[in-house]
Amino acid sequence: MREPVVEVTPARGEVKGVALVLHGGQEVGHGPTSGRQLAVLRMLPFAWALTRAGAHRGLAVWRVRYRVRGWNGSEASPVADVNEILARLRNTYDVPVILVGHSMGGRTALRVAGNPNVAGVAALAPWVPAGEPVAQLAGRHVLFVHGTADRTTTLAATRAYAERARQVAADVRMIDIPGEGHAMLRHPGLWHRLTTEFALSLI
Repeated sequence: MREPVVEVTPARGEVKGVALVLHGGQEVGHGPTSGRQLAVLRMLPFAWALTRAGAHRGLAVWRVRYRVRGWNGSEASPVADVNEILARLRNTYDVPVILVGHSMGGRTALRVAGNPNVAGVAALAPWVPAGEPVAQLAGRHVLFVHGTADRTTTLAATRAYAERARQVAADVRMIDIPGEGHAMLRHPGLWHRLTTEFALSLI
């Protein structure tokens, strides 16, 4: 795949905001992504929920698929992809962008939040290693949601990152979902509602 893939669901009428939906991945992996991979499919219901609630209010939904599956250390592979898409988006619309990312997609969303058209980030069970930067969140609205039973990424790491983010962000919300795991399958409606309400509050 030579460039990242974007599937666009348009708003009805005037576009007042764009939700950029970012899937997870793996720590290392240079193989191509496909639309059939679980990490990609996991974000489909979020895109549908955002469209159902937001299309008539002017929210367009751009669902991203990265070139490769992994973060890949200093390459930070998905970051380059999303920066490219954000540049493309800036040339199309002058509207707020809300980044919605799960796991590695959450880390990616947080990393690229310094782009000038980004209004906020919904980081869902994000992968946030120690030392992950927060300066780029200055002036941004950030929602963190994490399940207490997640064994893939840790609630403790997300809480620690959220505390650091509070020093620079416009506002930070941290929501724990009791008994929820990394796949967000026990309470899907709650995940979708929290994400959608957050996105719509920023347009």
